[in-house]
Amino acid sequence: MLEAAGYSVTITETPVCCGLTWISTGQLDGARRQLRRALDALERGAPPGTRIVGLEPSCTAVLRGDLPDLLPADPRASAIQKATRTLAELLTGTGTYEPPDLEGVRAVAQPHCHHHAIMGWHPDPALLGSAGAQVEAVGGCCGLAGNFGVERGHYDISRAVAQHALLPAVRDAPPGTVVLADGFSCRTQLDQLGGVRAIHLAQLLDR
Repeated sequence: MLEAAGYSVTITETPVCCGLTWISTGQLDGARRQLRRALDALERGAPPGTRIVGLEPSCTAVLRGDLPDLLPADPRASAIQKATRTLAELLTGTGTYEPPDLEGVRAVAQPHCHHHAIMGWHPDPALLGSAGAQVEAVGGCCGLAGNFGVERGHYDISRAVAQHALLPAVRDAPPGTVVLADGFSCRTQLDQLGGVRAIHLAQLLDR
């Protein structure tokens, strides 16, 4: 989809981690080790001036928010932070990009919490609206929240949060409604509690 939009795309040669698993459990030294590996991989694959696209909101939020705080002495951290974009940010900022015709598409969207809080979700509905889609954004969290929902003692809370807004919005949506969820946690929650297969923004634009 990015190549169709005119971009030359490179994926890091080695698998790397943003370190959020370590951050969310207070293991900041482990997070710093993961982030240094990520910076090494991005440096090899992304010459200065390259835009970095994050497809998982949690990872994107770490690169945009936590990275400079955890590695303040590494000059690469600030450069990577400034170069990182969400998919919608990249596409809405690409003057030559024309989204596919989504006239008649109805979607229920679950904005990922980190996406909403760190980057802002407004480019996503702007992009979808310009393509003709009708989008209803769900308010609040999916309830899984990374490792929170699978930790002992949190399952009932996780289910209750999902039942607050997300699952009713999906249940009440007309037949044929697309369910959008960029976050892996959100898609997992929808699948396991609602039996719903949600898709990523990239998948909707690609198809």
